[in-house]
Amino acid sequence: MRTRTLTTGTEIPYLGFGTYLIEDGEAAAAVGEAIRAGYRHIDTAEGYQNESGVGAGIKRALESEGLTRSDLFVTTKLWPGNPEWGQQAKTTESTVTSLDESLERLGLDYVDLYLIHAPFGREDRLAQWRGLVELQRQGKARAIGVSNFSVKHIEELKAAGLPLPAANQLELHPWSQKPELVRYLDDNAITPIAYSSLVPLSTWRTGEGQDSAKSIRMRADGEQADSPFKVMARKYGVGEAQVLLRWAVQKGYPVLPKSTNPDRIRQNADIFGFTIDEEDMTAIEKMDRGEGVAWASGDPTKAA
Repeated sequence: MRTRTLTTGTEIPYLGFGTYLIEDGEAAAAVGEAIRAGYRHIDTAEGYQNESGVGAGIKRALESEGLTRSDLFVTTKLWPGNPEWGQQAKTTESTVTSLDESLERLGLDYVDLYLIHAPFGREDRLAQWRGLVELQRQGKARAIGVSNFSVKHIEELKAAGLPLPAANQLELHPWSQKPELVRYLDDNAITPIAYSSLVPLSTWRTGEGQDSAKSIRMRADGEQADSPFKVMARKYGVGEAQVLLRWAVQKGYPVLPKSTNPDRIRQNADIFGFTIDEEDMTAIEKMDRGEGVAWASGDPTKAA
């Protein structure tokens, strides 16, 4: 299993299995299929409301595949709460409690990576980060990090004299490359983890309620017969999704493809048998369109 080393010394597998939008009742089967297909990195979140199903899938797969807990890298995320959305913000104390509750649902003693899901409210962010630091001290999180944080948000942690995160999970794909933020992360030894890697596909999030104006427009681009990713897929003898995932891995980003289709789960795992050449990597570098679509409404990275 190919990995990248976090600042804690923890090895994070490049190939991860994402579970966003997988219902709790479907999560066990999907996670089990992923582990059988070779995934050793499973990503969930308090906000996904599927940690119980994810935990059940992990438990069953460990038993059926003869694996131990240390063979897996498991990530979950704190939902921080947002007063602007009528939610109470998590404090340092309730952050600690939240991971305890997540661990109970997952059936685990620890997670390999615990993230703040989004940066709502400056003082709240600092309080929550102090909670994550405490959880790492207690051994309940081997590494701690953030998601959807900007340079400004991470600089706040630094200014408060707090340790820097080991990772920042972001929307990253050829149409949203965030070069300045990624450069900052690299300069500070913070690992970028890519989500929504498959946005450029015409099939990305076509389910009811999953659309946005940007995603509809991008999907139309992906339907073109001569789209660059279709051309590259033919060139390398793989699927378009594999091209997009391979691009991220070559950039040094662990990826989190999600599917409940066993064939698609296996295909998404097959990204290490080819290399995108320098000419195509250079061409992809010119495709950046800006911020992306995952937080198109009320982007939390613009939070005060």
